[in-house]
Amino acid sequence: MIKVTTLDKREIAINAELIERVESVPETVITLTNGKKILVTQSMDEIIEKVMAYRRNIACSWWRPEEGR
Repeated sequence: MIKVTTLDKREIAINAELIERVESVPETVITLTNGKKILVTQSMDEIIEKVMAYRRNIACSWWRPEEGR
């Protein structure tokens, strides 16, 4: 999940795996795989960075070997 702020200043968390597209028109619009659109205050670059950080975190937690092995 990534946290974003809607245009009416509500902080929400969305599943990063469900993001299909991010557009800047001029506000940032996140389109989910189900077709729902969310307008947010963050820039497209900020959303991309949040998704990349989320995916890095998932990959690192999967790849991290357990201690003692």
